Amino acid sequence: MLLVRLGGVLAALLLSSGIAAAQGAKPTDPQIAHIAYTAGEIDIRAAKLALKKSKNKDVRAFANDMVRDHTAVNKQALALVKKLKVKPENNDTSKSLLKQASEEHAKLSKLNGAAFDKAYADNEVAYHKTVDGALQDTLIPSASNGELKDLLSTGLKIFQGHEQHAEQLAGTLK
Repeated sequence: MLLVRLGGVLAALLLSSGIAAAQGAKPTDPQIAHIAYTAGEIDIRAAKLALKKSKNKDVRAFANDMVRDHTAVNKQALALVKKLKVKPENNDTSKSLLKQASEEHAKLSKLNGAAFDKAYADNEVAYHKTVDGALQDTLIPSASNGELKDLLSTGLKIFQGHEQHAEQLAGTLK
């Protein structure tokens, strides 16, 4: 059930990006920066929950990686927008992501033990697949600034590794 709900969050990301692209109104660089930063913050928050709730060493190691990597990319993103004197722009996509992620966080918070570990890992697989797809198909192609595009491309490579790691982790949990 959690996986289905998170899929809805990410479908909203893709749908809104896809609709904008189809209508010729691609997201702006400030909107892209905000969406990317928000997606990173959502994963950091989920990882911190996993570190609080899980006793599984593999889940905890994965969660530590998520906190480290997403924090590093978000710091680079903040430094870039400051350098470019661009203010990240809140938008319907980032608002929707935050709202639905809060609902998922509440549901994950109610789980414990192996049930939590499995739900967290499954959600990480779905989350990274969708975010990676949004980066590759919408956000990177829509970015106008070369430095932003490069940062998103670097993030995509890191997050594709996260997706593979999450799949391996989920495959070991029952």
